[in-house]
Amino acid sequence: MSELIAKDLDQKDNKHYKYLVFIGRFQPFHSGHKAVIDEALKRADEVIMLIGSANLPRSLRNPFTVEERTAMIKGAYSKDEAARIHCVALDDALYNDTRWLKYVQAGVRSVTGDLHADIGLIGHSKDSSSYYLSLFPNWASVAVPNYQNLSATPIRDSYLMGATPTPERTPESTRKVLNEFKTSADYKQLNEEAGFIDTYKKQWEAAPYPPTFMTADALVVQSGHILLVERRSMPGRGLWALPGGFLNPKETLFDACIRELREETRLKVPEPVLRGSCHSQHTFDDPYRSARGRTITQAFYLHLKNDAKGLPKVKGGDDAAQAFWLPLAELNAKMMFEDHYAIITKMVGL
Repeated sequence: MSELIAKDLDQKDNKHYKYLVFIGRFQPFHSGHKAVIDEALKRADEVIMLIGSANLPRSLRNPFTVEERTAMIKGAYSKDEAARIHCVALDDALYNDTRWLKYVQAGVRSVTGDLHADIGLIGHSKDSSSYYLSLFPNWASVAVPNYQNLSATPIRDSYLMGATPTPERTPESTRKVLNEFKTSADYKQLNEEAGFIDTYKKQWEAAPYPPTFMTADALVVQSGHILLVERRSMPGRGLWALPGGFLNPKETLFDACIRELREETRLKVPEPVLRGSCHSQHTFDDPYRSARGRTITQAFYLHLKNDAKGLPKVKGGDDAAQAFWLPLAELNAKMMFEDHYAIITKMVGL
């Protein structure tokens, strides 16, 4: 009996698929990722690369566009092999697993045309970010070992601080894209921000354990418009953000929200009205939401009543270069700081 079971498992391990799906951010694409694709090309007719964190602004965690990552991936293979690799952009959906699963299904279907085709997921369980391997019960899971224990994070971090990636960790195609990107204004800004974050984190090196920061954000909506600020300083200089900031030692989270809102926007609404307009609140605690370190925020949704006189006047102050009302239809994930777009879609229900 045990011999029959072993034979059955061996047949499953050697199964050939029509499609194998590899989900990742590939920031950047390294030799460990390539090892997974190499195996997928052996085990499937076609490989679907779902390239995550698409349609976001460049940041220390996500510095490269989908197009740049596609060039890294396809450039590592011959013309015939590259033709079997389909690179598809995959948007994030922080705080909404159901929406993210829908995005994955749509991305796969854009290639296969049928979600009931012979499809498998390939990857390795690196950490909690690989939990997706268990979210698709209708698709087989193909596990592969971690190649030389490689991770994109140290490669990316050292590169943004000025180092040159090595052939031992990255394919030539990746190094080509990185070398070209290093001459750009975008790299210069990210390099400056990486230095800022490095200095910022060194302030806490003597702490007995890594600090956790607490912030409060204000999500203010009136008449189909949302109140945003443009960030004046790093990190995220020039990006749009919710008004908010760090909690002071002797204030509640809601008090911090109201204080930061008034400091950054000079919103012409009486404080009692603001306090009485709180519709809901929610905690946002994705471990990677901030480059500064573990930062948990409490967001408060303030829904102001429609007013025939129009939207209240605002003016940028404190850490905000400007404050402005934006129609909800004009929200753009590529312009939003950290996870603020995900916060808005979660709380407003967009």
